[in-house]
Amino acid sequence: MLAIVITIMVLEMKAPEHAARLEDLRPLLHVFLSYVLSFLYVAIYWNNHHHLFHTIEHASARIMWANLHLLFWLSLVPFVTAWMGTNEFAAMPTALYGGVLLMAGIA
Repeated sequence: MLAIVITIMVLEMKAPEHAARLEDLRPLLHVFLSYVLSFLYVAIYWNNHHHLFHTIEHASARIMWANLHLLFWLSLVPFVTAWMGTNEFAAMPTALYGGVLLMAGIA
């Protein structure tokens, strides 16, 4: 699931059309930086999730529901990442981004 989240995030980054110079990428810097930040967050969750599930012998229903709660919030990361990046870290998209990450942390 987390690999899908990362894939969706990278697919949100669109290459500029008819622009073959490095300086043509400058307007996409906010989008790229928001992707890098989100990639790091999701990678940390993925690593922790992997190690956590290798420590248990049986996943109870409670563990599965808690896991789904976490995955719900992480599934929103591509949306808030794209919104924040395309709006150059404006207040409301950045606040929602932080809210989603807060809820993932709580989950």
